[in-house]
Amino acid sequence: MTAGPQIGWLPDGRRLHMNHGPIDLIVEAWGEPGEVARAYGQAADRFDTILAELVAEGPDLRRPAGSMPRPFKGPTAWRMERAVSLFSARFITPMAAVAGAVADEMLAALVAGRELRKAYVNDGGDIALHLSPGESMRLAVAGTGHGFEDRLTIEHASPVRGVATSGWRGRSFSLGIADAVTVLGRDGATADAAATLIANAVDIPGHPAIARAAASSLQPDSDLGERLVTTGVGSLTQREVDDALERGLIEASEFFARGLIESAGLFLAGMSKIARSALPLESPSGRAME
Repeated sequence: MTAGPQIGWLPDGRRLHMNHGPIDLIVEAWGEPGEVARAYGQAADRFDTILAELVAEGPDLRRPAGSMPRPFKGPTAWRMERAVSLFSARFITPMAAVAGAVADEMLAALVAGRELRKAYVNDGGDIALHLSPGESMRLAVAGTGHGFEDRLTIEHASPVRGVATSGWRGRSFSLGIADAVTVLGRDGATADAAATLIANAVDIPGHPAIARAAASSLQPDSDLGERLVTTGVGSLTQREVDDALERGLIEASEFFARGLIESAGLFLAGMSKIARSALPLESPSGRAME
């Protein structure tokens, strides 16, 4: 049985850590101390119920989405469904947006009625942002696995309020071979769904150096069913890496053209491609935020 929600301060005393089953959040807010304290209290209250709501609607959340969003009772489930319906021309279920949607929902609870300068909720690398006028947030691209230390600065004037990363090396299954795909979007759920699909598209179908297994053999209740997910990537030539990244870039460029994402960075075997050159990469890490 899953233990109940666990909430406590990280050693730095300024970031709140919330954990319940698969949900693992880092929450931080800036503002007048009383407002920040009340915001953290609101977030803690919301965290008590969020996993139970998702579990209650779990079977429907594992079913493929269509172009018309289906009704869900929980607000987080609705965020997931609304996001993935935008991408329903591909196979996608609301679970592709779960981490980003949780970040969005927790951020909404954190800031509701509060006067905060800025805040974020980081759900295992999928991040929702709040920025007041004149504020900015600096964060780092996570999970490239090959030494990338690409820092981003998101300004208040930017439409970006969600950042998500997906890839076969991450905590969720991927149909592709990207070490990481990081997407900047207008909310966490949409960025999460887009990152999942772009990472799926970074691929070399049938290549003997790529190990795959049915998702259901690794996780019986996976929303991916019998679809083959990547379990290992062997040696690839530079041309093969470039071709795989180009497949993902085509997908990302379509999403950008449709206004679904703001930018995307695709990473594989020490190489990268950027969808939309305006991706604000500043300098040569990880999961840090400032």
